[in-house]
Amino acid sequence: MMNSTERLKGLETFIAVVEAGSFTAAADRLNLTSSAVGKSIARLEERIGTRLFERSTRRMELTDGGNAFYKVSARILAELAEAERALSRNAEVPSGPLRIDLPATFGRLRVLPRLLDFSREYPGVNPKVSFTDRFVDLVDDGLDVVVRIGGSDTWPEHLGHLYLGHEELIFCASPAYLAQNGHPRSSDDLLSHQAVLYGRADGSPSPWLLPRANGPTLRQHVAGRITLGQAEAQVAAVEAGYGIAQLATWLVDEQVRAGTLVKIMPELVTPGLPLHIVWQQVRRHLPKVRAVIEHLGELRIS
Repeated sequence: MMNSTERLKGLETFIAVVEAGSFTAAADRLNLTSSAVGKSIARLEERIGTRLFERSTRRMELTDGGNAFYKVSARILAELAEAERALSRNAEVPSGPLRIDLPATFGRLRVLPRLLDFSREYPGVNPKVSFTDRFVDLVDDGLDVVVRIGGSDTWPEHLGHLYLGHEELIFCASPAYLAQNGHPRSSDDLLSHQAVLYGRADGSPSPWLLPRANGPTLRQHVAGRITLGQAEAQVAAVEAGYGIAQLATWLVDEQVRAGTLVKIMPELVTPGLPLHIVWQQVRRHLPKVRAVIEHLGELRIS
């Protein structure tokens, strides 16, 4: 049976070839000969029983198996480097690259200001922040920490999580729209108004959520005047008088305070999706990860 040390042989050379783009460039980076690099890759391919590169006289490309192996190998070596840093005499000082993924609009409006404060407090940490509304896999995407809107009450054992609160959804419109069309006074009245809807990734509009006194929240599908797949664009359309929208308070607090949007029918305030900070449990011991979780954990949504 192959021991752990043997499994690591050739990984650094393999990663160098992928990132440098050729055996020759990798050899220069590693201070080896091209022949030594080629032999190392050949031994690695023989050991794992998979061809890693498609070679031609013009270019060299990863095979599908090679691409999958590269992602795993790069992550393993990165985590080994992190472990070495964590055991150094400066182990308690947060430092090094920190990969974070945030929901696009919520991340920019609410999380980014706290991350910038975090970066000023810990100059040795180099955050690499992506903004996306798609589902991301922390392990496959090599992420340290993510903020998620939505999720279930159960989490896999390899993920840690911290609950930040629930969104609160309100109905709102512009003063000009209400002056022209009147204020809705009931749920039926509300449904007769023009709606500005949020478009999900598949193009379908999200329903309105209507609380009921003696039952679960009603998911009401409505015919919208306009459907927009970006939250800030939805706010802009409502401010421009295109109709009524159901929006998260974290998204429109500023506009409501400024008077460019008016909160209507407060009795229909509805809990939205939960928000969590999520991280890989195996990285929780790293000072940079502990520090950013603590820093972002002060962000509370109600």
